[in-house]
Amino acid sequence: MGKARFQNLRIYRLAEQRADEVWDAVQGWPPLARNTVGVQIIGSTDSIGANIAEGAGRGTSRETCRFISLGRRHRRRANSAAG
Repeated sequence: MGKARFQNLRIYRLAEQRADEVWDAVQGWPPLARNTVGVQIIGSTDSIGANIAEGAGRGTSRETCRFISLGRRHRRRANSAAG
């Protein structure tokens, strides 16, 4: 996969859209919630797209798969933190 081609992936665009939605939602939370679970959800959600991008820039399919797997783990973590 080319270095910029990940930006054309539907899953990458969805991950970035979701990250923006999470940022917008968490900003409206009370300070305690925002500074505890909100920070965790934002970090996990941001990591999904970042791992897709990182994996796309790797030289081998094995490395790409490893980063895609990391993205999945961050998605599960974000979902569990959100309740």
